Amino acid sequence: MTTNNTGFTAVGAKPDAPDPRSPLRRPSAIVLRAALTRIIRTGTLELCLPDRRVLHFGTGGPIVAIAIHDWQTVRRIAINPDLALGEAYMDGRLSVTHGDIYAFLDLCLSNIGLGSGHWVRRLQQRLHQLGRRFMMHNSVGRAQRNVAHHYDLSDDLYDLFLDPERQYSCAYFETPRDSLETAQIRKLDHIAAKLHLAPGQKVLDIGSGWGGLALSLARRADVEVIGVTLSAKQQHYAEARALREGLSDKVHFALRDYRHQRGQFDRIVSVGMFEHVGVAYYPEYFSRIAELLSGDGVALVHTIGSVTEPAAPHPWIRKYIFPGGYIPSLSEIMPAIERSGLIVADIEVLHLHYAETLKAWRLRFLANRDHVEALYDARFCRMWEFYLAACEASFRYGGLVVFQIQLTRKVGVLPMIRNDISEAGYGRAGWDSGEAGGDNIQELKCR
Repeated sequence: MTTNNTGFTAVGAKPDAPDPRSPLRRPSAIVLRAALTRIIRTGTLELCLPDRRVLHFGTGGPIVAIAIHDWQTVRRIAINPDLALGEAYMDGRLSVTHGDIYAFLDLCLSNIGLGSGHWVRRLQQRLHQLGRRFMMHNSVGRAQRNVAHHYDLSDDLYDLFLDPERQYSCAYFETPRDSLETAQIRKLDHIAAKLHLAPGQKVLDIGSGWGGLALSLARRADVEVIGVTLSAKQQHYAEARALREGLSDKVHFALRDYRHQRGQFDRIVSVGMFEHVGVAYYPEYFSRIAELLSGDGVALVHTIGSVTEPAAPHPWIRKYIFPGGYIPSLSEIMPAIERSGLIVADIEVLHLHYAETLKAWRLRFLANRDHVEALYDARFCRMWEFYLAACEASFRYGGLVVFQIQLTRKVGVLPMIRNDISEAGYGRAGWDSGEAGGDNIQELKCR
């Protein structure tokens, strides 16, 4: 650890040698200043360069201040901000001196919106798209390694910021007063209602995680559930929980790729797993669901999605958080469903629910930061803080949503209208809704 000539402490940074040139004659500083001038219009960003010169961008509030501690980091961020910004924060080469990392990302992404920012970033995105199929190569062996990278971390880590059901996916917020626990239970209820469960049915949970959904379905409707996961730690945790709750005769968890699953199931559910499939494997994924689903069966796929055109995986998220992961556009999903022979019965798009979920996770993570650092180290804490903050801001401004796609093999299996779901207690009140009651469809408007 070294202290450079700015007076800030940066991990791994080396003091810059004196440079007689104006820092704004450096090509990297010119590119970065041009990009930030174009991006920051509403709100103010103060940027302290390695020579302690401060640049101002935008006007009005909120005001966020950051410092970049060496010229090498300035150059990296100017060339490849999608990767270098997160790395700089992780390594302590970029620090937030007024506000926090979420405030900085919120400021940037709220100004960018659904656009792609500076022409340099647009060019980078085009180049990333050329190699995206290679980035998302998820053969059986690689898929298991990718899952282990994220989900086989310490159990204690996830206990520090998740709800007791260990739901590591989008919650369902009905009112601004909902706790994370309430919203996650409501999400489980919402999924169960869409599956139209009946006692004695056989259910397959693809990507069963720590078992919360599978156990919840078994308790609600006396169904038999098989959950498959590629995480050894998740499988062991879920099996132990089923035994503790007296449900091991109804719910079983297997360390198995969904492509190796056999049998017929009345219901199939997959929550938060489709993001790890990879575009090239979409036809195989939906074909397997079609083969495993009984003739009168119902399937529900719950996945993060994008309202924009297809893009490439985010390079920082792909490298450090979810290798092999990808957020699809609806236009990429539908052709694979159509070719599989499955019928789309319903699509619901959840706006801002995941932003609120991530906010709750981020605040809990920060409240337990000392415990996380004891498990890992300060760099890991900065990495995860950046991950949670960047994802939350992306769900607020970057066009990320959640798709819930209900599927059948034939017409007439499900009711013709959604009243059965709303009558189960969903959508009664919004964040800023109109009058309740009747058949009104109310819009969720998170602030």
